[in-house]
Order: sequence, then C-alpha cells, then structure tokens
Amino acid sequence: MEGFEGDSESVLDLSRLNSLDTVSEKRRKDTKQLYLCFNRMTVLPESISLFSNLEFLDISNNTLSVICEDITRLSNLKTLIARNNRLNEFSLPKHFGSLQLEVLNLSGNRFEELPSQCLQLLRLQSLSLGGNTLKSIPAEIESLTRLELLYLGGNQISSIPAELANLPCLSYLVLCDNRIQSVPPQLNRLHSLRSLSLHNNLLTYLPREILSLVHLQELSLRGNPLVVRFIKDMTYDPPSLLELAGRTVKSKNLPYSHKDLPSHLVNYLDMASKCPNPKCAECTSPCSSNPQSDADSDDDNSVPADRIQRVLLG
Repeated sequence: MEGFEGDSESVLDLSRLNSLDTVSEKRRKDTKQLYLCFNRMTVLPESISLFSNLEFLDISNNTLSVICEDITRLSNLKTLIARNNRLNEFSLPKHFGSLQLEVLNLSGNRFEELPSQCLQLLRLQSLSLGGNTLKSIPAEIESLTRLELLYLGGNQISSIPAELANLPCLSYLVLCDNRIQSVPPQLNRLHSLRSLSLHNNLLTYLPREILSLVHLQELSLRGNPLVVRFIKDMTYDPPSLLELAGRTVKSKNLPYSHKDLPSHLVNYLDMASKCPNPKCAECTSPCSSNPQSDADSDDDNSVPADRIQRVLLG
C-alpha cells in the first residue's frame, strides 16, 4: 500500500540532500511524490506546505521529534511514511486528523500510546506502528472502519480490545512480538481477515471462535506457550500405534462395525473428537485419549494447547 506510481516529473527525491528550500515554485507544484529520507531533520520544515499537490511523502530515517502544523495544509496527501524517527504521541500537530490519509506508517519511533489524531483519520486503509513501545490498543480503533492493514508488531501490548472486531475491512492484522495473553472470541466477526500474526506472545490457548474465520489463510503462532507445550508433548509423548491407526480410519472415512473390530476399538473410534482444522472437511480423529479433557474444553469455549496442532500443522 506504500507504493506510488507517477511520471518522473511528479517524483522528487531529496534523500541525503537536505535541500528542500532550493526547489523552484514550479517543481513544487508538479511534485506528487516526495522523498526526504536520511537528512538528519529534527523538525519537518514549514516549507513542506508549498508542495500543494503532494500525494506521497516519505520522511523516514531522520531524527524528527515534531511534525509541523503546516503538513495539514497538504489537502491531497494520501500516504505519509515516517519510519525510524524520534516521534511520540506529542509530536503530531493538533489538526493532524483533518488529513485525508489512506496510508500512515509510524513504525520505529517512540510512541507509548496511539495518538488520538490517528483515530480521526477516517479514510485510513493502512496503519503501521510496529517497533514502538505501545502498551495498549485503544477501543476507539473501531472508528477506522476502512482499515485493511493494522501492523502493531514489536510493541508491549498486553491485550486485544474486543472493539477491534468492528473493523469490517480488516484483512491483515499483525500483533507479533508483544505480551498478549489472550485473544477475544469477538474477533470471529473479522470476516475479511486473511492473515493473523500472533507469534512471540504469551498465548496459552485460542478461542474456538477463531476457527470460523473462513477467509483466514495465514495464522502465525510460533513462540507462544501453547506451541512450546505442543512441541514438548509431541517430542516426549508421541502418539500410540492405536491412535495413528484410528486417525487413518477416521480421516479416510473408512467404514467399521462390531463385525469388523472388537467392541473396545469401535467405542474408541466412536469417541473421536472432532478435528478443529477448517480445511479437514469436517473429518474427525481420536485426538485425545482422554474424552473428558475435550468435554472440559468445550465448557470454557477455548481451544487447549494440545489441540491447536491442527491449526499449526494442518
């Protein structure tokens, strides 16, 4: 979403040159895409407002601590990339939310909170604040109803608000490398979600409702306690030959009856728990030798760690 297509006259790259004030008036008006990366700027110059037709602005890899109010005069600005600076929640101008931004990237800065001005950007389709020190996601995130991508990886977020489920267009949600301990079941309302990255958090289970996300193509869970437990169990407690044979019978839908098998084997196959993998065509397999443990998990409406293997490896 951060790309821009245009003719050579509409693109102006002043990276490493620090010469914004030397640009002619005509060139400013013709410029739609402007790069000001690696210029050691501490403050965005006021002359930025003279680029009246600007649609794309990249001010990454500077030492910016403040973005001037003059940026709000760029009425055509659709994309703002400000990665790897020194920005925080006090760095944005008061009327920043009046911009018509569709893409905003503030990754690699010093934000501890998501600025309220960002929550006023109602046209926003892509929001990235990875590599900051965010502690939480405000419930007001639900106001960004056009959001398709939300990247908040590499922060200190401990919980996911249920209001996140009120983003009907959200397709890519990245919350990896945080401190998240649980996932709200309400996320099953994210019907457009295609990719969910939750690796390197503190998850011990997933709500069963997540498995109803029919468009979900990628689910990343590595580096969580539930995965560590599964790998440990698989290493030190491999399935028995009985369980492997039972899985084959159920996954292949092979017929069986008391005429073919002893009664205790028929009972074992009949008690097979349903596989939660949505790609398994509703097959069943004896995933646990303890039927009571599966019944307990139904009561608390969660997917325990020893069953999440279907999502990870299916």
